[in-house]
Amino acid sequence: MGKPQSDFSLIKDVLDEYGDVEGSLITILQKAQEVYGYLPKDVIYHVAERIGSTPAEVMGVATFYSQFRLTPIGKYLIMSCQGTACHVNGSERVSEAVSEYLGIENGETTEDGLFTLENVACLGCCSLAPVIMINGEAHGNLTPDKAIAVLKDIQAKEGC
Repeated sequence: MGKPQSDFSLIKDVLDEYGDVEGSLITILQKAQEVYGYLPKDVIYHVAERIGSTPAEVMGVATFYSQFRLTPIGKYLIMSCQGTACHVNGSERVSEAVSEYLGIENGETTEDGLFTLENVACLGCCSLAPVIMINGEAHGNLTPDKAIAVLKDIQAKEGC
């Protein structure tokens, strides 16, 4: 038997509201990603059919914009700021330490599904540089060791 299909009823209201509105594909995809955590392939096909587009056109938009994810993310999304203030204060060393500690690269998720690492252009927390944000919570003034300590605290909380 094939992979279970996504529950399209979860985005029915979004498609009812925006499906016939010209230029609303990005909004639809944003809202779908909020619902599913990423954009499953069957959701892309469903959205395309509902808005009268092709799956290739919808996929083109989803792959063009870095905000969209086509694979599931971990329970904890680590966004590592690579903006100018963070960069000059050592964000590359912090990101490398996180990557090495977790055994994943930018855009990847740990095998246990706990963490996803994503390098981002700017988090807007320049006074805290270098900073990572984990599920919306900023952790600033980091060193590689401080970043690892944050991850270890999460792992301890999760019983890992």
